[in-house]
Amino acid sequence: MEEIIRLTAFKWLEDQVRIHGDVLPRKLLEQGFEFRGQKITLVGPQGIWKPKIFEQIPISITTVAGGPYDDAFSNEGFLLYRYRGTDPKHRDNVGLREAMREQTPLIYFHGIVRGKYLAVWPVFIIGDDPGRLSFTVAVDDSASIHEHINKSSEHKSKIAETDMYFKRKYITSTIRQRLHQKTFRERVLEAYREQCAFCRLKHTELLDAAHIIPDSDKLGEPTVSNGLSLCKIHHAAFDSNFIGVSPDFKIIVREDIRWERDGPMLKYGIQQLHDKRIILPRNRKLWPDQARLETRFKKFIGA
Repeated sequence: MEEIIRLTAFKWLEDQVRIHGDVLPRKLLEQGFEFRGQKITLVGPQGIWKPKIFEQIPISITTVAGGPYDDAFSNEGFLLYRYRGTDPKHRDNVGLREAMREQTPLIYFHGIVRGKYLAVWPVFIIGDDPGRLSFTVAVDDSASIHEHINKSSEHKSKIAETDMYFKRKYITSTIRQRLHQKTFRERVLEAYREQCAFCRLKHTELLDAAHIIPDSDKLGEPTVSNGLSLCKIHHAAFDSNFIGVSPDFKIIVREDIRWERDGPMLKYGIQQLHDKRIILPRNRKLWPDQARLETRFKKFIGA
């Protein structure tokens, strides 16, 4: 019965991502879905969540944005998920330990901003460290779900186990990058009230989180203070050094672009931005870092 519910939950999540995009509202996950007359919720008050109908093994693990548990990644690139509390024998921790023993597929909800989550599935508990009060979590592909159901993994050779380890390591690293990108985007857009910092466009489908210092640079951290919420055309103009932002938050249009003659998009969308102040987050702590702006602006001047 539980395996059927898990499969139904995975399918339900696929449908919700198709409808809402891959960032899902918490209320939707709290409502869940109905299975044979019973409500199946996917998240609850605790990060390790088990619906009432389940006997012991949880259905999901959740990290809340700004919550008390600071999940990280191991040196090998796998997710480290903190125990509930400090008692290794707490029923929630025991449930995850059983999930590890049975290699039961779970769902991981990564809190991006308050009330919004990125859903990742299937994930598997592959390690338990009572000394550090944490579990090691790996992401896998959908084929692993069917392996679990068929129990074919019980007779894997050492070579197959090694292959699975490296496959999971690769998939987890890919998901980690996606988590960082999505988290950066959502937090930057939220700070700027979901509008372009240059032109106030408010259609989120047309907004990006632009890096001030590129993420390829060692100073290009995925933090709000290293980001600007920009519409796609202004993001491209910023990255192409058509437009710069001075350390005092003024928009500067490159001189040759200012005098160029073209259609209304150039005139009203770019040239008339010159010397205007960007829209800033209400929270000063989230304002663009002026040292980073200065570094980027010097490159713009030299372009």
